[in-house]
Amino acid sequence: MPTKTKISLENLEVAFASKSDAELRKMYLIFATMNNNAAVKMGIKMANLAFKINFPIKGLMKKTMFGHFCGGENIEDCQKTVDELSAFGIGTILDYSVEGKGNEVSFEATKKELLRTIKRSAGDQAIPFAVFKVTGLGSYEVMTKVQAGKQLSKEEQLAFEKLKSRVDELCKAAYEANTKILVDAEESWFQDVIDELTYQAMEKYNKKSCIVYNTYQMYRHDMLERLKNAHQVAKEKGYQLGAKLVRGAYMEKERARAKQKGYPSPIQPDKASSDRDFDAALVYCLENLGEIHLVAGSHNEQSNILLGNLMEAHQVSHNDTSVYFAQLYGMSDNISFNLADQGFNVMKYVPYGPVEKVMPYLGRRAEENTAVAGQSSREFELIKKEIARRRNLK
Repeated sequence: MPTKTKISLENLEVAFASKSDAELRKMYLIFATMNNNAAVKMGIKMANLAFKINFPIKGLMKKTMFGHFCGGENIEDCQKTVDELSAFGIGTILDYSVEGKGNEVSFEATKKELLRTIKRSAGDQAIPFAVFKVTGLGSYEVMTKVQAGKQLSKEEQLAFEKLKSRVDELCKAAYEANTKILVDAEESWFQDVIDELTYQAMEKYNKKSCIVYNTYQMYRHDMLERLKNAHQVAKEKGYQLGAKLVRGAYMEKERARAKQKGYPSPIQPDKASSDRDFDAALVYCLENLGEIHLVAGSHNEQSNILLGNLMEAHQVSHNDTSVYFAQLYGMSDNISFNLADQGFNVMKYVPYGPVEKVMPYLGRRAEENTAVAGQSSREFELIKKEIARRRNLK
């Protein structure tokens, strides 16, 4: 029986236990910069330009943005981060964050690197999951045509068969390695194709245990219903549903495309609706735990507290491997470290790849952290509080 605990994310000493005073000051500078919208945009442009003209900026990036949000340039570089997180009871998801060139050579290279992450994860409790994006393995243009029901050329059909083969190869490798694998969600105009490939893999590999997980972006107004339908199909076909819940990552792009092409936007009318459906999905997953295995990917404190309380209410042990919490490396340490300290299964997505090739990822992280209307982000406020707390102890 689980012990009744008050779920709290407020302990700053726990949240920043892994950070030295010097590391905390560096974090302060990084987040202070990211709270300046103009500085973020200028910095991203300058960094991209520097790489184009071969200006020696890599060392600076490793000491700042790249060093904070990424584990290294390759899997071996990430070991230090894996060990540091593991020491505090937090797992690592090795996230190969290089955006390929969109050709068959690039897709094959990405598949081989992802197979290396699966091999590295095998048998290591510190790396419980692998992850991939389907667009790293094949053409999104072809997937878009497939979802729209358009006829493929012979060349496109061959490309689509290769994409399907790569997805299955990764899921099969995870199954054989007895490690779990997450399939990331992407844009709505080819997400149905990703879903279909993922459910085919679940039907193959999720009969005895939950290996393959699909991702549900709850900022889509139809996603709660899609999750419930997926669960019903899984029950009928006799496999376990792996579900990673997120709020979503493509809102502006989705709305812009819907407006341009004249169809109703798939996006929720407001953030409150996304929050409502995310939390309703947590409730649904907990009510059907065992048939559903859950990864809650959220930086929202209230949703994480809700999930912890739901586990208590359903008498689910904190370390039950049917439930994982997940956040991005370099963000929301107060959530990750406090949950881990209370015995929950917590993981960090740890991106890696050559510095210059991870710039698109770093650009998105910087923009996401930029303050709205000049207000300091929650992250920045917590860092300032922890610096002040440590100063008062001296």
